[in-house]
Amino acid sequence: MTVDTEAPGGARLWLTGARPRTLGAAVAPVLVGTAAGSSAAGQLLVVRGVLALAVAVALQVGVNYANDYSDGVRGADAERVGPLRLTASGLVPPAAVRRAALGAFAVAAVVGLALSLLVEPWLILVGAAAIAAAALYTGGPRPYGYLGLGEAMVLVFFGFVATAGSAYVQLGRVPAAAWWGSAAVGLLAAAVLATNNIRDRVGDARAGKRTLAVRLGERGGRLLYVVCVVGAFAAVVALGTLHPWALLGLVALPLAVPPVRLVLRGASGPALIPALVATVRLELVAAALIALGLWIS
Repeated sequence: MTVDTEAPGGARLWLTGARPRTLGAAVAPVLVGTAAGSSAAGQLLVVRGVLALAVAVALQVGVNYANDYSDGVRGADAERVGPLRLTASGLVPPAAVRRAALGAFAVAAVVGLALSLLVEPWLILVGAAAIAAAALYTGGPRPYGYLGLGEAMVLVFFGFVATAGSAYVQLGRVPAAAWWGSAAVGLLAAAVLATNNIRDRVGDARAGKRTLAVRLGERGGRLLYVVCVVGAFAAVVALGTLHPWALLGLVALPLAVPPVRLVLRGASGPALIPALVATVRLELVAAALIALGLWIS
């Protein structure tokens, strides 16, 4: 295996492995959920919002390192067409990447425990389920990411659970706005993963990783991406029937044009990386605008 001589080293290497460009998918649901809960409550509980954000980001970093480790040792990253991976590149020992994943999950667990004890102890169970889902995405004996369930689980945990949970810690219940907001950010997060899986489809198929892009084929995988994006903005419209100012989220719609165009025009391999980055940006901007609209309401 060749090693890229231009690869970063030290802290930059670990930062690359954490995939900072994907972290918007962790921030977005917390923004929308916090806005939905705090606007309904009439006050913003800043400490609870910050703790919820820390849990979401730690989980995202953890799942990124865990995916790097699991795909690397399983050989799914042997034919990389995307950004550098720590394990598959040979730049970092697999055990070190695994420890990094466990460390990130530990941070999520400790912060989540503090938040649960501050709000409701039963939220510990929700946090445990989220950590388990993150760890088992490509880890464990039957990783669900290899079965084509990745997008569905992203919708559940980085959509409904993260958004509704962030609203709950502000309000003590989940308002209807949080559910529609969950659908909007969750579907965009699923679109991010769909882009990644379209890019890696050929290599994943050879490695036995049956993502939805592999199962649906070239055309089906690309249509799935478009359905996720369209569905997200449909959810914004539905949210707007409850809180008209939330329609500010539609201002982000032009940002969807470049990545959708790339996906539909057949971009493949590294050419899809801009679409992935643009989709994360789309989700973050849409979430910020929705949150602003909910706070104005």
